[in-house]
Amino acid sequence: MKILIAEDDFIARRILKDILSAYGDCDIVVDGDEAVQAFRLAHEENAPYDLICMDIMMPNTDGQQALVRIRDMEKQYGIRGTAEVRVIMVTALDDPKNVFQAYYNGVATAYIVKPIEKDRLADSIRALGLPG
Repeated sequence: MKILIAEDDFIARRILKDILSAYGDCDIVVDGDEAVQAFRLAHEENAPYDLICMDIMMPNTDGQQALVRIRDMEKQYGIRGTAEVRVIMVTALDDPKNVFQAYYNGVATAYIVKPIEKDRLADSIRALGLPG
């Protein structure tokens, strides 16, 4: 499985990488702009991501905005429905507004509140039907 981690906090990046490395190859970016660029490059190289774990609060382009741009690119590529990349939004913000935006505006497939727990992340990956 090919995984993209988009997280600006060093400790959170390290925790996500430690957990997700057991599931596949991980690429790491530090903001939403880099996440969008990495997503585009992966498709251009015919090696798309299976999973993106993306923080909501990041510099430059935040996770919500990056996810909307990624979903727009998928539409341009003709990718729809179950072929879309699975996206787990990871954030310290446990409020209804952010949950709604992640699911409705960005079409996130899961949402995890920090602190990141290995079992909860593993459960989310299994629920998405990804290998693990």
